[in-house]
Amino acid sequence: MALIYLSLGSNVEAQRNIEAAMDALADAFGELIISSVFESEAVGFEGDSFYNLVVGIHSTRSVGELSKVLKAIEDVQGRDRSAPKFGARSLDIDILTVDDRIGVIDGVSIPRDEILKNAFVLQPLAEIAGTAVHPQIGLSYEQLWQEFDKDKQKLWPIEFIWRGENITRGE
Repeated sequence: MALIYLSLGSNVEAQRNIEAAMDALADAFGELIISSVFESEAVGFEGDSFYNLVVGIHSTRSVGELSKVLKAIEDVQGRDRSAPKFGARSLDIDILTVDDRIGVIDGVSIPRDEILKNAFVLQPLAEIAGTAVHPQIGLSYEQLWQEFDKDKQKLWPIEFIWRGENITRGE
C-alpha cells in the first residue's frame, strides 16, 4: 500500500469545497494525514486568496486510477476544466508524491514540481512529512522548507474546522 501526499486548494467557496473534498477523500481512502490549512495570496493572477493544505492517504490504486478518483471529486465540487491555468478554482487536488517513486506514471509527473516552487505546497507538506525525503533532491521536506525563500509567497495558518475539530496546529 502506497503512501500518497495530495495538495488541495480552493479560492471559490473554499471552506465548503475543502470540507467536501476531505469528506470524499476520507470516504474513499479511510484515515487521512492532514496538515494545517493555510491561506495564501493567489499566485500567477489577481484573485481571491486560496485555502491550501496537504493530505496524506494510503492506497493500492494505480496512479491513473487515483487520478480519476481525484478528478471526479473536483468535478463534484464544480471544477471548470475550461478555465485558465492561473485562475479561480473551486477545487484543485494534485498528486504530490507516491512513496519514493520518480517519473511520469500514468501521465502524472511524480514528484510534482510545485513541491519545490510553492510555499503553499511545501510548508504543509513539511508540517506532516518533515522527515520524509524528496526522492529527487535527497533533502527532507523540513530541510527544503527551511531553505525556501519565504519572502517569495505570503501564506498564514487559519482556523479550519473539519468534523468538529480545528485541524490547524497552533490555532
